Amino acid sequence: MHCCPAALAPHVEWALAGVLGRPARLQWTGQPAAPSHLRAEIAWAGPIGTAAKLCAELRAWPMLVFEITEDATSVSDGERLAYVPGRGFHRSQVSVSGDVLVGEERLRGLAARARTTEDFQHGLADLLGTAWDAELEPYRQGGDGAPVALMHQVV
Repeated sequence: MHCCPAALAPHVEWALAGVLGRPARLQWTGQPAAPSHLRAEIAWAGPIGTAAKLCAELRAWPMLVFEITEDATSVSDGERLAYVPGRGFHRSQVSVSGDVLVGEERLRGLAARARTTEDFQHGLADLLGTAWDAELEPYRQGGDGAPVALMHQVV
């Protein structure tokens, strides 16, 4: 959770707990990129698809700024879901090495739609989530050295 109004922090914890099936007590700290807002990190383990369920719960508060990462497994690629107010959601497929993966059909669609080199470059940046990363970076830097809570679940 990169940026959360203080009044929403308990609601975010309740929403996370509802998906994870156990209490989610985050260690909230100030967010330097947004004074009077909080940030927190939590490492979690759960079944494939949990990241999407967490995002669906957090969607209720459009003023939040967050990223949720689900690591790749032996049977699935991972994913990163990012939300920025005014920009919305971006969902990236992520390899076991952390690279963003863009599927063949999405690239073929982009190639068919792009009329110029600039169209293609803009479309590729959109597929990679470049604009989301640019907006999230100041919030990410605010978390350097911040505490991380661990949530475990046998899968």
